[in-house]
Amino acid sequence: MAPVTGVGDRMHALVERLYPLCRSITGDGVRATLDVVGECLPLEVHEVPTGTQVLDWTVPQEWNIRDAYIADPAGRRVVDFAASNLHVLGYSVPVATTMPLAELREHLHTLPDQPALVPYRTSYYTPTWGFCLAQEVLDALPEGDYEVRIDSTLADGHLTYAEHVVPGQVADEVIVSCHTCHPSLANDNLAGIAVAVSLAQELAQQTPWYTYRFIFAPGTIGAITWLARNTERVDRVRHGLVLACAGDRGQLTYKQSRRGDAEIDRVLRHVLAVSERPHQVNEFTPYGYDERQYCSPGFDLGVGSLSRTPYAGYPEYHTSADNPDFVTPEAMEDTLAACREAFAVLDRNRRYTNLSPYGEPQLGKRGLYDSLGGRSDAKQAQMAMLWVLSLSDGEHSLLDVAERSALPFDTVAVAADALREAGLIKAGGG
Repeated sequence: MAPVTGVGDRMHALVERLYPLCRSITGDGVRATLDVVGECLPLEVHEVPTGTQVLDWTVPQEWNIRDAYIADPAGRRVVDFAASNLHVLGYSVPVATTMPLAELREHLHTLPDQPALVPYRTSYYTPTWGFCLAQEVLDALPEGDYEVRIDSTLADGHLTYAEHVVPGQVADEVIVSCHTCHPSLANDNLAGIAVAVSLAQELAQQTPWYTYRFIFAPGTIGAITWLARNTERVDRVRHGLVLACAGDRGQLTYKQSRRGDAEIDRVLRHVLAVSERPHQVNEFTPYGYDERQYCSPGFDLGVGSLSRTPYAGYPEYHTSADNPDFVTPEAMEDTLAACREAFAVLDRNRRYTNLSPYGEPQLGKRGLYDSLGGRSDAKQAQMAMLWVLSLSDGEHSLLDVAERSALPFDTVAVAADALREAGLIKAGGG
């Protein structure tokens, strides 16, 4: 795992700042989250009205909440939204009533197998209400009448999402997507937001080849809305990555695109393998995060998903234990480093044509051997030049060269730069 640097600490501080905000698929919590992200990056914020048709879905009503609690027969708040926004079932309709504990139990959600933890639950598209609490708290409640109050609104409004674009040398795009809809869950999803912010900041200091579009949107409905509003330009998307569960102590996990052989899939497989990080590469499944929207057959974009421990793969998932202490600066820095390495490959992965293809060109008279003098990797660098010359037929990319030669991509790319400067290869086909 990468050693923590200042950027790791900054990402963790961003997670801590965003953690208390009550997010959902719509509402002021999403806007407040984007306001904070907007202090780090310039954002274009989009508001899509309730009732808007987006592919096969409809933008729902907007949900906002101000307060919620359950008070016991003595008037003490035994469940309090002010203590944790996980205590309220997401999208709960307003309630103000008194009822006996037996009736109230029908609206309570716990984790009997994890009795000290509060679960995260929602009901986006079925109007109802409920509370989430620790099983041990429920077990201690006395019989009697309980005051129940949820001060919320469910009304016509907007779905809010935002984009940040890092201009590239070409209009072809790489999208980086993370979801903004979960309330106080540090790994799922705040670590992904923090990594995306740092990645965008780094790319802004460079002159990337591709244009990088960062999408901050609620899960499922947000990605669907983005796709619906960008159908005419989605063919610019060449590669993409969904970031989620990006800060826990587990090993990196890459979930491949639906295609399985998209360039982003090959790049992540290569980067993770040569880095010698403990990692796992999983096949695509149509369940998970927003990669399943971008990869749906009508779009079939080359979008994979990078996480650490995958969703539902750790006991803290969707519980109150997914707090800022669960994510680490070191883990987020390592996830950021993997993204950085992968995008460096994407940005430099070109096809070249050998301009001296008849026999092996003489490298010494062009000073190319001299440039290797004293280098500890001189033999590896020399082999990289020979491999690039051999496979520069306008059909093989530098990633093809790296994979076939078993050389690091960076070594191959440096060799290609030297050969291009010497006039022995040119970018593109013959």
